[in-house]
Amino acid sequence: VSPPGLKITAVAAIQKDVRGLVVRGSRGSPSKISHYIQRLMGKETGKLSPGAWVPRFLALPSQFSSVDLSYITQGETALQRALSILQQHTSWQAETLLDAGAAVSSAALPGLGKVFRAEVVLAVPVAQLHRELFERIEQMPQWNPTLSRVKVLQRVGTDTLVTHEVTAPSPGNLVGQRDFVSVRHCGRRETAIYLVGTATHVEPLPLQEGCIRAESRLSCIVLQPLAGDPGCTRLTWLLSMDLKGWIPASVINRVLPQSQADFIKHLRRHLSAATCP
Repeated sequence: VSPPGLKITAVAAIQKDVRGLVVRGSRGSPSKISHYIQRLMGKETGKLSPGAWVPRFLALPSQFSSVDLSYITQGETALQRALSILQQHTSWQAETLLDAGAAVSSAALPGLGKVFRAEVVLAVPVAQLHRELFERIEQMPQWNPTLSRVKVLQRVGTDTLVTHEVTAPSPGNLVGQRDFVSVRHCGRRETAIYLVGTATHVEPLPLQEGCIRAESRLSCIVLQPLAGDPGCTRLTWLLSMDLKGWIPASVINRVLPQSQADFIKHLRRHLSAATCP
């Protein structure tokens, strides 16, 4: 059995190689990706030994296409990156917000720029939040007025989605209307659920009129049962975005943490309404 540290190193190396083949998600050559994955799993030569350790994102049914595998790989890579931040980075600076619905802090991290971290405890179990934030994602604009549309473009198994989100137009909005094309992936570690997202590319999807195509560098919502009260959930949300366009950093650094607090405020209101008889 491989030691945990060796497994993590192996996953990182494999994911780096696959990312090199899958340029921008769906532009890579399917035959090259499939050939590479088969070689990794020993299917070419039959050398895979019984009980050999296979990374989760490679231990997949054969009906998945190489494009499907590329989306899963992007999601798993984003998850590993989020886990690394959560485990290793401990120095966060508190943000001052108007009408804060959550505690928000920030840190400047290599490769991501400024990352915002929101934390809140919600009086609902983890499973309910998972349904609202992942399984029912297309219904999100019904309770979150900052979104005009969320569309699932593709489902890959039960834990990976490709989505297109469009923000709602708002008078006086300093940023303007944006749309996002993202891979969303669900991971589980012990009692926690991780909902990660990162920008991807879908060839047939044109730019939206009146919108600027922004990118999610990394989004990770961690849902963990509150110690001593499994009916409540501690929600931790890491967020790093490239909003594109000519927006001063001072504006972005004010808008993003406030958008996290606003999202949590809308979510809390929705959950409260859903539990009322």
